[in-house]
Amino acid sequence: MKNNEDYMRTAIKLSIDNVQNGGGPFGAVIVKDGKIIARGCNRVTADNDPTAHAEISAIRAAATILGKFDLSGCEIFTSCEPCPMCLGAIYWARLDKIYYGNTKTDAARIGFDDSFIYEELEKPLEKRSIKTVQLLYNEAVEGFNAWEQKEDKVEY
Repeated sequence: MKNNEDYMRTAIKLSIDNVQNGGGPFGAVIVKDGKIIARGCNRVTADNDPTAHAEISAIRAAATILGKFDLSGCEIFTSCEPCPMCLGAIYWARLDKIYYGNTKTDAARIGFDDSFIYEELEKPLEKRSIKTVQLLYNEAVEGFNAWEQKEDKVEY
């Protein structure tokens, strides 16, 4: 039976191999009941997809394999501390635990610096670098009203 270090070594190997295959130096695996059920690596530049981070790719694969969006009972092993987007996805997926190798400081040192995102999130909307404008609230709220009234909705 594998242990946590074995799972982390798999994520690390994915990160190293991915560099050789045109991707970024990030790998992740999702484990359930002592077995790796999904793998992911960073394919942002290879696939021209800014969301194709290792953790996101692994979460998508695990959700497909399990046939559900709630990944409770699973743990993620990732070669680097998750960025804000991946951390949000991990919480939305309800993973039980995060294990990581490199830190966000290590990532920043080699050019993967997410500190500006953390800083932006602390700012009021009007002070953020990407202008944010609310538009057509009265029309947009109709979608929320429809959801609120839907009797057979699947809550998440």
